[in-house]
This record gives sequence, structure tokens and C-alpha cells, in this order.
Amino acid sequence: MGEPVRMCVGCRERAEKKELIRIVRTPAGEIVADAQGKTPGRGAYICRKTACLAKAKKSRALERALQASLTEADYEKLAAAVDAAHG
Repeated sequence: MGEPVRMCVGCRERAEKKELIRIVRTPAGEIVADAQGKTPGRGAYICRKTACLAKAKKSRALERALQASLTEADYEKLAAAVDAAHG
């Protein structure tokens, strides 16, 4: 059996779960990038590309997937996580 497949909320392409970054809205309402994939809360996946994060921000796809409003600070924190994962 292969690796689970998830869809990026930015580009809508499917990829193996380990190739994507999981973004989580924790039960406390905090938005975090989940490197281990085990943080409890509502999750969404995004590619390791800043273009996908920008697309998800513009279309508000990440906000819909997490059922939460994201602030500019949240997006900056996620952009840093994408940059770190990409490099």
C-alpha cells in the first residue's frame, strides 16, 4: 500500500502526504504549520511552494478549509514555514 495522497488547497494538485505541509487550526484557534502531521485540530495541506500559499491566500481556500479567518501575521508565519520546508 502506498503513501496517502492529499490535495493542495492552493494549486489543487494531488501529492503524497509527506510532500505537502499540513496547516492546522488547533482547538485553541491558533494557526500553525504542522511538520510532524500529528497536531490535533482541523487541517489542510499545501505544497512547499510560495506560489501555492499566495494562490490559497488570494482565493481564501485555506480559510475555508480551516473554517477560520487568517490574519496577515498568520500568513507571514505560514510563508516562513513554506520557505523553511522548501529550502
